[in-house]
Amino acid sequence: MPSVATQLPLFSEVDEPDSMSGFSVRESGRARRLSIKVFPRGRVEVVVPKRTRPAEVREFVEAHRDWILKARASFAAEHPPEPFELPELVSLDGIEREFAVRYLPEEGAKTVKFRNQGGAVVLSGQTANEKLCVQALKRWLTSLAKREYAPRLRSLSGLTGNSYKKMHVRGQRTCWGSHSSNGTISLNYCLMFLDPAHLRYVMIHELCHARHMNHSNRFWTLVEQFEPEYRRLDKDLNSSWKQIPTWVGIY
Repeated sequence: MPSVATQLPLFSEVDEPDSMSGFSVRESGRARRLSIKVFPRGRVEVVVPKRTRPAEVREFVEAHRDWILKARASFAAEHPPEPFELPELVSLDGIEREFAVRYLPEEGAKTVKFRNQGGAVVLSGQTANEKLCVQALKRWLTSLAKREYAPRLRSLSGLTGNSYKKMHVRGQRTCWGSHSSNGTISLNYCLMFLDPAHLRYVMIHELCHARHMNHSNRFWTLVEQFEPEYRRLDKDLNSSWKQIPTWVGIY
């Protein structure tokens, strides 16, 4: 079965700061038991047989908590962050836009703020501080994605006939999107770095969860009605994290 997954909390909010905020669940017709995969950038995937109960998945992950954290720490040690430079240009293929990035240092500033200026984003303040600049760029990506995603999601909601209550935009490290039981769809701003077809597919995928909060055959049949190429697009997403610029994953 395809692998774009539901998003579940991994550990409680009182856990270590370096613990994961969530994990993805992939249903597999070939799986006979639950298994866990940890990827170099910290993504955690749980592969489960069909019709596995969410409570069973949570218990399984909690039982392997120490192993997951050790695996993530090992990957972090073996694969330190790649050197990066702050961007002068941000290309967002998913929304077919490109933005120049300008840095405006301000003496005595302790923060970095962003503002939109035509086809550019201007960062002003303590721009010598890379961490503050990256954090400001992420706030900008969140703000931009909210504006760009909202009309697209509304349009696809009308197309599919599947409604939602709220849309949130985040920079999740573990999934491209999720749909909660209260009708909230969360979308990753990193989707803007992919191509429009993948952005559209993830939106359709999450909207279809309004009718089926699982990855059953009925769910995928519904998805296929609106995106016949869903298998290819879904498979692509497994490796699409490689398209995200290094600076996005820092800090």
